[in-house]
Amino acid sequence: MSGYLASLAPAGAPTAAPGFEKIQRRWDTRIERWCAKILPGEYFVTAHDEAITTVLGSCISACMRDPHAGVGGMNHFMLHEDTSQGRSEWMDPVAGLATRYGAYAMEQLVNDLMKLGGKRDRLEVKLFGGGRILASLTDVGRRNIDFAHAWLAAEGLRAVAEDVGDVFPRSIVYFPATGKVRVRHLRSLAGSRIGDREREYLRSLPVQQQTTGEVELF
Repeated sequence: MSGYLASLAPAGAPTAAPGFEKIQRRWDTRIERWCAKILPGEYFVTAHDEAITTVLGSCISACMRDPHAGVGGMNHFMLHEDTSQGRSEWMDPVAGLATRYGAYAMEQLVNDLMKLGGKRDRLEVKLFGGGRILASLTDVGRRNIDFAHAWLAAEGLRAVAEDVGDVFPRSIVYFPATGKVRVRHLRSLAGSRIGDREREYLRSLPVQQQTTGEVELF
């Protein structure tokens, strides 16, 4: 049966936008679309009718699309842990790495959508993630949610829908062509594995911040 279902898939995935050729994509028989899977620190944009999926713990995914231009994408990021004390300091753009990294993650997505013909003032935004699944004195998920809300407000954007917070991880599938998102709340056992992966991601952020390519921050 699996061979038969595989034979129903198109000969090849739609052409990826420049710079996204290495993102893993496969034909998903359940949704009958090519599906790009992104990991922490990654993002993906497309002008095709394909899906984007990821699994979120404390991390946030912003799903954005320009319905008029027919382009959309999704990121997966977490604020870097720094030594800032209190919301008023870490939300200050000059406070340090946390805010700069979060803004970079959001601007990457916006800038590449604009390269595909999207317009910033037409963007439809949806937010997901930010669960409290990491055993930490600070609620990393809440910090990520607060940052995402503050960034959108500063950019004159708003989330038309969101599923954030609480204590569980989420599996999401985003369909940029329609703007629909499928969300599945996962059990705590999955959260333990996701938490381990996100800790590894947090440890890698200082290096990523120093070595990433050109993106203009606003």
